[in-house]
Amino acid sequence: MDEEHAQKLAIMKQDMEIAKAMFNIKHKVVVMSGKGGVGKTTVTIKLAEAFKQEDYKVCILDADLHGPNVPKMMNIKKADITLTENKINPVTKAGIGVVSIEFFLPSEDSPIIWRGPRKTGAIRQLLADVNWDNIDILLVDNPPGTGDEPLTVLQSIPNIDGVIIITTPHDVSLHDVKKCINMVKELKIPIIGIIENMSYIQCPKCGEKLFVFGKNGGRLLAEEFGLSLLGRIPLDTSMGKSKETPTIDSSRISKNIIKNIGIGGFK
Repeated sequence: MDEEHAQKLAIMKQDMEIAKAMFNIKHKVVVMSGKGGVGKTTVTIKLAEAFKQEDYKVCILDADLHGPNVPKMMNIKKADITLTENKINPVTKAGIGVVSIEFFLPSEDSPIIWRGPRKTGAIRQLLADVNWDNIDILLVDNPPGTGDEPLTVLQSIPNIDGVIIITTPHDVSLHDVKKCINMVKELKIPIIGIIENMSYIQCPKCGEKLFVFGKNGGRLLAEEFGLSLLGRIPLDTSMGKSKETPTIDSSRISKNIIKNIGIGGFK
């Protein structure tokens, strides 16, 4: 057996392991954007909190190898990794499961300096080796861009329910997010809709909304691609004051967003 054939067989075997490991997840939703810095991780956590408050069993897969920020934003300082039948159990915080490469690094400041094949291998190993049982909704925080890591997630997770696209109203964000939308379309994966993050900042004294990154960018993007605008989330001024995930008015907005996603279909 030549090396190429052996490699193909190994990939097929791992595909079967991934499918078996993730079989009992009821719904799999990938959150992504073609642009970094749009608050994708923040939105993912807010959606997880909103689903949790509706009594769903939720888990977040932090698929961003080079910037795994979910543990930091959820204030998971030291993860105690446990196993069930040789499968890694998600770390639970506030009733939400979390799986992140950061749990396996020497410290939160340790960089991952890997090339493509090693990165894709790490993501696929996480998919295959985690105990995904008893999860209603898996939210995957996909890294920005259209390269190795986001592509590996989209091609390796079986039966993805859909992708939620995150953007800001800014022209530069919209420019890159269009590439992300076209990538998902080429892979023939459903797009659930678009969330516009950092839509505005609201003055705490007078209540005036200031559209610092522009206005209606998310709506125009949704109209251009024939997609649903699931909601608009304002800049959260409390984020710099606490290490915990903010729970101000954006929590109410997140609840409205999951209703727009079609929460009834996720039961």
